[in-house]
Amino acid sequence: MKKISLIIAIAAIAFTSSVFAQATAFTTLSSYYQMKDALVAGNTTQAAEAAGTLVKSVNAEAKLSDAEKATLVKNAGLIAKTKDLKVQRESFAPLSNQVIDLVKKKAIAADVAYVQYCPMKKASWLSTETAIKNPYYGNAMLTCGSVQETLKK
Repeated sequence: MKKISLIIAIAAIAFTSSVFAQATAFTTLSSYYQMKDALVAGNTTQAAEAAGTLVKSVNAEAKLSDAEKATLVKNAGLIAKTKDLKVQRESFAPLSNQVIDLVKKKAIAADVAYVQYCPMKKASWLSTETAIKNPYYGNAMLTCGSVQETLKK
């Protein structure tokens, strides 16, 4: 009876850990997309809030190394700490590169994500849709860019 209880407890812990890891990865990617959408709209307050949420979820992300966490936190932290749209958009490029790499390595899970590229900024970002909504220029050049790659689970 004790063995069965122990096995059930271990299985419950493993299941809970898996669910928590999936929820954390979802929060990380969801925060990234919210930040991207806020930058498209030129909304610095929402971009900063989403970046702050991303920082918290990254720190809880079990699949990421300490070095990966540190870089993500640094880049997202720059966006969270300023209301300067230009600085937020400049900081979004290295953050996007890292998030794209992590999705490609499956460290952060995405059902489907589109790697999009702006030739004017020479920078990429992830999107949940194929329609181009450029976070680097917003309404000034909303549709500047193209889908470069489709990433799937």
